[in-house]
Amino acid sequence: MSQPKRLPSWLFYDTAGSRLFEEITRIPEYYLTRTERAILEARAREILSRTAGGQAVRVIELGAGSAEKTTLLLEAAVERQDTVFYEPVDVSAMALIEAQMRLEAQIPGVLVCPRVEDYTKGLELDSTLPSERRLVLYIGSSIGNYEPAEACGVLKHVKAALNPGDCLLLGVDLVKEESLLVSAYDDAAGVTAAFNRNILVRLNRELDADFDPQAFEHRAVWNADESRMEMHLVSRMKQTVWLPGLDLRVNFFERESIHTENSYKYEPGQAEALVATAGFAAEATWTDPQGWFAVCLARAE
Repeated sequence: MSQPKRLPSWLFYDTAGSRLFEEITRIPEYYLTRTERAILEARAREILSRTAGGQAVRVIELGAGSAEKTTLLLEAAVERQDTVFYEPVDVSAMALIEAQMRLEAQIPGVLVCPRVEDYTKGLELDSTLPSERRLVLYIGSSIGNYEPAEACGVLKHVKAALNPGDCLLLGVDLVKEESLLVSAYDDAAGVTAAFNRNILVRLNRELDADFDPQAFEHRAVWNADESRMEMHLVSRMKQTVWLPGLDLRVNFFERESIHTENSYKYEPGQAEALVATAGFAAEATWTDPQGWFAVCLARAE
């Protein structure tokens, strides 16, 4: 394990972790999901109209998960073109199967073509018809989990898979009052704490490790210098953990932490600069009335 100790955030999303995250999106403190959803609800038709340019739209979603917010855009797409192809991309086959069953039952006219794929390492998409343009959704502030250089690299992979004229819809969380940020990642009911500790449960299951999850305290902190929320697991005591699957013993001092996640928060204009660096032209950005969240539409050049 690296020093200072870190674990990659993709380890959160086993079956239990994915369910806990869906629960997080519904807690009162977690403003991100409902705020972005309100923007999409208000702007879905405009987003599709700007993307289409008189053509049909094929919708692709990166890290789709349950695809609940995507329903707003798919309903608007079916309204304007009767049938829409939807390609959800995720590493979880089970999440994709569940999303396919729900969406095809809920919205007649949506044809779901799931892709089990790690889009961060490159993106392979089905060919489009000559009359189609792609709209790639990267919403939910997922881009914020990457270091700035890594985020640009991910978007460059996306750009490489697109045709000129295809579009990207990027959701980013904006810098705001520290108390709002911290409470969103450290809710009163302890759901985020359970989500954070679940990473240790997964290591126990998959590597036969002997972490005691309750021996680690969940901590969420705002790092103003880096403009990011951080999640840590802090050892409550001096202890040693054995990971037979890696033939590794890890020693912890009391109050030593494992850094499990970053969530970068953007200043106005930074999302547009990011997509431009990745080879897109920013076309429009929408925010909520409080200026908490932004959704940026960009076109592949």
